Amino acid sequence: MSVIREVVGETIRGIRLRQQRTLRQVSSDARVSLGYLSEIERGHKEASSELLAAICDALGVRLSDVFAEVSDTLRRQEKVAERALTMSSARSASGALPPTLATPAGGLGTSGRGTATVRARAAA
Repeated sequence: MSVIREVVGETIRGIRLRQQRTLRQVSSDARVSLGYLSEIERGHKEASSELLAAICDALGVRLSDVFAEVSDTLRRQEKVAERALTMSSARSASGALPPTLATPAGGLGTSGRGTATVRARAAA
């Protein structure tokens, strides 16, 4: 599960990079130290709502739009985690992979070369 401060930081960094702006430019406009903004972007520090508002103003974006992007990212990550948990549960319940994952079409099957090698060794 993701830590919200990390997703907020990644989102802010993404917006800044899409605008082709430097940390120095945004930190100056937001009146926050360059080092602290860097820590926020890397998810090491959790910004207050006032500081987030100042960063958003400096970036020329609405705080609600940043939170919407954060929400979308978290939703995608949760779906991926839920799918992984479902596949893990299906595998442990049956002792094998679900049929869709056990075939080459599912992406986890063998290419055929491994099977030939095993047969050749068994025959020897």
